[in-house]
Amino acid sequence: MNQAADRSLARSAGAVSGATMISRVLGLARESVVAGFFGAGTETDAFNIAFRIPNLLRDLFAEGALSAAFVPTFTGTLVREGRQSAWRFANAVLGTLLLILGAATLLIVAGAKLVVIILASGFSSSPGKVELAAALARVMSPVLLFVALAAVMMGALNVFGRFFLPAFAPAVFNAVNIAVTLTLYPVARWMGVTPIYALAMGVLAGVIGQFVVQLPPAMRLGYRFRPRLALRDPGVRRMAALMLPAVIGLAATQINIVVDGQFASRWEGAVSWLQYAFRLMYLPIGLIGVAIGTVSLTGVSRDAAAGDIDALRRRLAGAVRLIVVLALPATAGLIALREPIIRVLFQRGLFEARDTKATAAVLMAYAVGLAAYSCLKVVVPTFYALGDTATPVRVSFASVAIKIAASFALIPWLRYQGLALSTSLVAVFNVLVLWGILSKRVGGFRGQGVGSCVLRSACCALFMGVCCGLLWRVGPHDSASQVIAAAWLGVVVISGIVLTIVGAWALRIEEVGPLMRVVARRLGLQRER
Repeated sequence: MNQAADRSLARSAGAVSGATMISRVLGLARESVVAGFFGAGTETDAFNIAFRIPNLLRDLFAEGALSAAFVPTFTGTLVREGRQSAWRFANAVLGTLLLILGAATLLIVAGAKLVVIILASGFSSSPGKVELAAALARVMSPVLLFVALAAVMMGALNVFGRFFLPAFAPAVFNAVNIAVTLTLYPVARWMGVTPIYALAMGVLAGVIGQFVVQLPPAMRLGYRFRPRLALRDPGVRRMAALMLPAVIGLAATQINIVVDGQFASRWEGAVSWLQYAFRLMYLPIGLIGVAIGTVSLTGVSRDAAAGDIDALRRRLAGAVRLIVVLALPATAGLIALREPIIRVLFQRGLFEARDTKATAAVLMAYAVGLAAYSCLKVVVPTFYALGDTATPVRVSFASVAIKIAASFALIPWLRYQGLALSTSLVAVFNVLVLWGILSKRVGGFRGQGVGSCVLRSACCALFMGVCCGLLWRVGPHDSASQVIAAAWLGVVVISGIVLTIVGAWALRIEEVGPLMRVVARRLGLQRER
């Protein structure tokens, strides 16, 4: 990828990362509220499994498969038929989703208890835990529908080059969620209702806000919210043809999640520890993989539509290099500072020191797969842009067997931590296999500098991680004051960023240059050329 393309990718990804950073920080604030008010026990375990029910279907029918199928189809309609036809297609998609996902919501309400048992049969040994999870699932059942509607708006805005606000929309979700939870928590206690219901209501209110906030910018681009049922619309059919295999492929991922839930439900608090750790890991995934993947998908969709495989190859290689440069240092930082991060963010109220240690152990195992997770956000949608949905499906189902085998092998030694490690190993397997297949499909990536970038970034990350771990230990890390611990953690994190930049410069990692120029422009230190 040439320097101009590098700058464009870094600039657009920077906009998404900036918005995502706000969202993820608010997400961590939300998790901190949950940890302090509810800890890691029966109520949070029940909530996490209940929230997983619409989330499973959301990943299948909304954000994952829907976005990957909608963006190429919307892009093709826009290029060939114009803006009015593209918006008409978007309304046809919305109408179809209202019908299908509305029915799915009713099914969740009717069968919530059965689904909870399927996801976490270990809850049956705790009186009332299954019933609580089922009741919470019914409250949050409309989440699926509104997330799908928000995903359509996000995809359409991205095609028009509007990246910031769609990436900022999850921040609205988190802000509304926190506000509603804090407002309803004392009300629930006063009414004698289990306070965890306040959190469920906050989730529902937040996801509605996430959709509504994206409507004004879409309307400024000519959109009018007029959903229509048009199952025979050619665009809807093309999208369904792309989406169905993607749904089947993502089903394999959901099987892995179900496996984790079943195993983790055997230990009190384990479902919550896994959730807290994964939320922490998803901060860098969102800032890196999702941000770059969002921008990359629009570009590779245009390259594929134009039949320009050389441009697609250069764009994809540049995106992966950028991910590696950012993800490997993030991995090292999470592993080196896992306990202090969790202690500062979560250890208060009902979240105790034992919860910190348990969550930190899980986070270390998850962090192993961070770079692979992030790369998958770019690699998998590229197959969809090329019209190949079968390959990711086959690889995903092969990963199910690996996940189950790895879980059974690791759990006797690592217990619930083995579940996180097996998930990371599957992510590494997926990205290596898909990258190899994609390399053959587009004529190889030799000369694109991907291998060299991985090696240099790994050395830089190792150096930074060791230094951060030592630096944390020489400071006031044993202080009982949360303020002092948080301040010292901030010093260590900033030092880690500086060390990464210095290491990247010493190892001549070129991708850091465009990133630094984007940051400098954001801070007003350098003018746009």
